[in-house]
Amino acid sequence: MKVAVLSFAHERAATYAGLLHAAPGVDLLLADPDGAPDDPARGQAAARRLAAAYADSWDKAFALRPDAVVVTSEVARRRELVERAAEIGAHVLCEQPHADTEADAEAMARACDDAGVRLTLAAPACVSPAFAAVRGQLADGAAIGPLTTVHGAYDSPGEPTVGGALRTHAPVLLDLVDTLLDGEPAVRVYAQTNSVLSGDPDIESAALLTVRYAGGTVAALDCGWSPPHHHAGAGPTVTFVGERGSVEFTARPKLLGGFDAATARERWTTAADDPYAAVLDAFLTSVGTGHRAGPDGATGARTLRLIRAAYASARTGEPVDVAAPQPVRP
Repeated sequence: MKVAVLSFAHERAATYAGLLHAAPGVDLLLADPDGAPDDPARGQAAARRLAAAYADSWDKAFALRPDAVVVTSEVARRRELVERAAEIGAHVLCEQPHADTEADAEAMARACDDAGVRLTLAAPACVSPAFAAVRGQLADGAAIGPLTTVHGAYDSPGEPTVGGALRTHAPVLLDLVDTLLDGEPAVRVYAQTNSVLSGDPDIESAALLTVRYAGGTVAALDCGWSPPHHHAGAGPTVTFVGERGSVEFTARPKLLGGFDAATARERWTTAADDPYAAVLDAFLTSVGTGHRAGPDGATGARTLRLIRAAYASARTGEPVDVAAPQPVRP
């Protein structure tokens, strides 16, 4: 199977390239024709280090017709690369956020659907064995009864250049809820935000959302940036509450906690497994089997639609109905 890593603009591109290089049966192709001004040869250097093929233009990369691609470019370029991959029949794993706008997300999903290929979004928590176990317990209703509410929390270091907590952190929780509810659409959202840690009123560093879904389930989600010099946390934690009980899911449970005298900070040790290795393994398996490997393009479009409504709610201080999908622009 030929797999291409398209661009090294994202910090995890090198991780994916290394994992693919080590994967049996994978013929690795790298392409990074638009390297950063301060490091224009980063992609070529990675190709030499991994003894992998390198394409110095997008046209050459797609002319080599990879079976699958990993899109790790700047967000603004992701729609173009996903659509070009779909045109040659390549399955796509795309880093998040996968699109700037709902219209772009809808177009990317439509292009892949029309071409009969999969668009998978990188979401480690959604492909973890623990989450699969939670889904299994909730599916038959025996564990907690009918699901009524969801409580989720996620904090991690902020990335001001990418966006605020609603844009970068809330989707992690929303993808989990969307996956568990099998794509059931949200109908209304209420959001409150603040910018205490960012210091910029246009970039929220914390957000609280209350989301009502079509089937009546209500999700209360708390997401934000970690305080400076604070540990990165253990990943998203979500509690699913039913009529007879509850189930708690922690993406990366703490195995060891303590205090590091050298850094004067709390020490938090989690499982050693690379969560993105699980994402890539699930994606490669899905290429061969056709099974879903995490949130897809439709999930991403629903999440962006909900985030847009959440921003409107935060501005107005009122609950906002989640609008119907926008038409896909040509």
